[in-house]
Amino acid sequence: MAVPKRRTSKAKRDSRKSQNMKMTAPGLSTCPQCHEAKLPHRVCPNCGYYDGKDVVNQA
Repeated sequence: MAVPKRRTSKAKRDSRKSQNMKMTAPGLSTCPQCHEAKLPHRVCPNCGYYDGKDVVNQA
């Protein structure tokens, strides 16, 4: 089994973990049809509209 030859320093360990600290929650926009929060440039999960068109409930 592989075993580390040297202990990982605090600087090396913390710099590796620092990328997770920079993560932020995605920005939300409001749907113009139902005014619910949704991710930008995506179909609204509540009403199914995108760019003023009903794209989920089309027959």
